[in-house]
Amino acid sequence: MPLIVAELVNLLYNMVDRIYIGHLAENGSLALTGLGLCFPVISLISAFAKLYGPNGGAPLCAMARGRGDMREASLVMGNSFTLSVLTGFVLMLIVLVFNKPILYAFGASDSTYPFARDYLMIYSLGTIPVLVTLSMNAFINSQGFAMIGMMTVIIGAVINIVLDPVLIFVFGLGVRGAAIATVFSQTVSCVFAVGFLCGKNVELRLRLQDMHLGLKRCGRIIALGTSGFTMGATNSVVQLVCNKCAFLWGGDLYVGVMTILNSVREVYNTVMNGIGGGASPVMSFNYGARNGRRTIKASNFTLVCTFTYAMIAWIVIILFPHAMARLFTQDTLMIEASAEAMRIYFFGFFFMAFQTAGQQTFVALGKAKQAVFFSLFRKVIIVVPLTIILPYFFGVNGVMLAEPVSNVIGGLAAYLSMRHMVMPELRAMEGESDAQCV
Repeated sequence: MPLIVAELVNLLYNMVDRIYIGHLAENGSLALTGLGLCFPVISLISAFAKLYGPNGGAPLCAMARGRGDMREASLVMGNSFTLSVLTGFVLMLIVLVFNKPILYAFGASDSTYPFARDYLMIYSLGTIPVLVTLSMNAFINSQGFAMIGMMTVIIGAVINIVLDPVLIFVFGLGVRGAAIATVFSQTVSCVFAVGFLCGKNVELRLRLQDMHLGLKRCGRIIALGTSGFTMGATNSVVQLVCNKCAFLWGGDLYVGVMTILNSVREVYNTVMNGIGGGASPVMSFNYGARNGRRTIKASNFTLVCTFTYAMIAWIVIILFPHAMARLFTQDTLMIEASAEAMRIYFFGFFFMAFQTAGQQTFVALGKAKQAVFFSLFRKVIIVVPLTIILPYFFGVNGVMLAEPVSNVIGGLAAYLSMRHMVMPELRAMEGESDAQCV
């Protein structure tokens, strides 16, 4: 539960920005669309945190602890920290220099580019704190300090919620004010997370001597984390393609609609990611300790929880699409278009539970190749081609229709394959455990 709360609160960083910006008295819809154009870039930046933290370094660290190898666990955490800092610096430079071609490639027009530029240029300055916070928080959670992990993001989110209206409306900074509030709040969260890991209350402390990069160790971190990175990066690619196709078939209005759809999806996906994040350390630790029975239980429990939640979420979305759209805009035309699109986009949303359970089990058990494949399969192999092709048959609604089709095919493929590949190994571990007991 603390991980779910932490994921939801972390989402508030950008969600609050969208809500306030969408309600600007002047050019609110264009400003919201401009923020939507920044989402693929922000998703890509966050994907690197998954590469070094929740999906890469943290599972390796948990497995090392399960084996009793505390030295290796410390080195994994230190190397993940260094990789996060170096990557954040490089990404910041890339965005600052190439923001214009990037945003136009992602679907910007002359009307929306100024808003997207103002937000992204300032947001990029906080790239290092973003990556460090998201990656290091995974090591806080994996050591059993889920409440502290939750507090890390709550502190930043509360600061962001307070600063946003002050900077946006009181000081009249608009989009730039939202970006300044986000960067400042993320920096505070970063200081809190790093400070806690350097303190005396943790089993594994973040130490300077563990930050020297080891080539093989970094290779293992990146190899395992590639699945989480791929999911984040392919989200960026999908958002890029969706924004571009929405603009071609519906203009700036439907780029704004995609912004609202992505915002709603992030809210509901975040809870499933939190459940998966809570299960991952349990599966990794018990897999490292060769306790197959508990690993299977954690995997099964992940599916039950995510499926139940996704069914409830789908019903809520189908019944109240207008209310969700009104959170982000006052534009009547955009509200109506968003409500219609929402019913298509989220049809059969509960199939995402299979994707989450299958993917998270692969990641937690260190099955990097399988995790990467199914990340690519749903997003790149299914969603991207369908997003391009279906509008020729269904108009702009075809852009929305690609998502539910991918949920069904990709979700079932990931979960059924996981059961076929992983369960025999885990059941063999059960037999070893039973023999030892005898």
